[in-house]
Amino acid sequence: MLLLRNALIVDGSRATPYAGSVLVSEGKIKAVGEVDAPADASVIELDGAVLSPGFIDLHSHSDLKVLENRREKSDQGITTEVVGNCGFSPYPCGHHADLLGEQNEGILNGEACWPSARGYLDAVRAASRLVHVESLIGHGALRTAGLGKDANTTELRDLDGLAGALDEALTEGAIGFSTGLMYAPGSQAPFAELEALCRVVAKHDKLYTSHMRSYSWELLESVDEQLELARRTGCRVQISHLQAVGRENWYKQCVALEKIEEARVAGIDIGFDCYPYLAGSTVMTQLLPQSALVGGLAGMLGVIASSRGDLERALNEETAQGWEDIFVSSLHSAENKELIGKPIAEISEARGTAPAATVLDILLEERGRVNIVAFNQSEANLKMLLTHPLASIITDGFYVAQRPHPRLAGAFPTFLGEFVRTRKWLSLSEAVRKITAAPAARLGLRDRGLLTPGAIADITIFDPETIGSRATFESPSVAPTGIHLVIKGTLLLPKSSSLLDGRGILRSGRPLAHAIVSHPSTSDTIGELHYER
Repeated sequence: MLLLRNALIVDGSRATPYAGSVLVSEGKIKAVGEVDAPADASVIELDGAVLSPGFIDLHSHSDLKVLENRREKSDQGITTEVVGNCGFSPYPCGHHADLLGEQNEGILNGEACWPSARGYLDAVRAASRLVHVESLIGHGALRTAGLGKDANTTELRDLDGLAGALDEALTEGAIGFSTGLMYAPGSQAPFAELEALCRVVAKHDKLYTSHMRSYSWELLESVDEQLELARRTGCRVQISHLQAVGRENWYKQCVALEKIEEARVAGIDIGFDCYPYLAGSTVMTQLLPQSALVGGLAGMLGVIASSRGDLERALNEETAQGWEDIFVSSLHSAENKELIGKPIAEISEARGTAPAATVLDILLEERGRVNIVAFNQSEANLKMLLTHPLASIITDGFYVAQRPHPRLAGAFPTFLGEFVRTRKWLSLSEAVRKITAAPAARLGLRDRGLLTPGAIADITIFDPETIGSRATFESPSVAPTGIHLVIKGTLLLPKSSSLLDGRGILRSGRPLAHAIVSHPSTSDTIGELHYER
């Protein structure tokens, strides 16, 4: 047993923080509050540090990186990641592994794939030591596995086959279903297809999440589509990374939230999530009309060559951000490495070409493999989202070759440091709820997200006065500050922390829960401790 003593307990429920202790036994929480140390318990003195449930990242793209035990998420206190978002998942591949690998590479930073949900989940749960992983099945993957090269169609094709494959994945353990309606091939799906698939999700009482068709010019129409899907099918809907993109569309966010609130009052089970940054990140091909991507990357390069004028006009008319707001974050060729970190406007000026032409040139030069960071929204809108009672906070983090968005390494510490402690936009207890109990409830996870007896002992301990992120857009991979301890079957202890000064660690000399003790900003292992069963 392990006693975490003298903490400030923020239990995830929105209750007022209180002083107390938590007793952990065999990977579960045994007692919370006033707890005496059992004779055989190891004791860690926390000296008033905040003890909360382990953070839950409801929206992540670490599908392949969790297999490598990358530390960016656990270092910021995350103990559960939900992958398979925005229609991208590394399963099912059917007979089209090559097509699915190409489709996923830009977002998942790899091309590995599995035939089934069970195969992926078995692999990831055997390999992932730092985080517990739940996975959504991606609509894009589902379409590609079932339809192959014919997946980019607006026709209803093999709807029974798609529904059957979705049913199988949900039965095998996928926690829900995601769409990416701004990404081919999901962007081609008619409403009737989405309705049929959402009925399958509703039957399983699992979560449907959507990267909607638009967050800019057609934001309100896209919200309406999701609400109509919920009304017709009864499925639980989560709108992914809600925001209004582009200055001319910022006013629409209030209207979108009103629609969501009214639907909630009317009995529709809907929520949304958001990340604590003004900028987002995606692949550069997202700027193009999705009709240009129906033939995959090779087909897109042909469309650029044959319809360049049409594409330039579309980019000028449809790009909601200013060209000074869109930055190159990653690409593949050595020849263009100097473009990383530069906005399209600056690159365009240096090259002497118009911005839309510059975008097409870069896509041709890099064979379509370019990632971008784009500043999308206003500070007032960000505050409205982060503080909204229906919001969960996410990282939306994904890996790229050069400069990932700093949310990958710092979203939750940024939220708790900048927006809770410094700006005081919301209370600590409400903020912790948005990264623990709220996402757990959306997912239907009953054994995580709250500090209650019987819950799995996923725990994050941090200093509310120092927690924060040092990751920037220029140096995005710097580890956060203020995270003292993360318990997730894995125990992460900073070497420099007072927690290691001999005042309580392993006081009884008995072994802790199965744990790997390591420095959170390096891969140095201090030791490995195991349960005495």
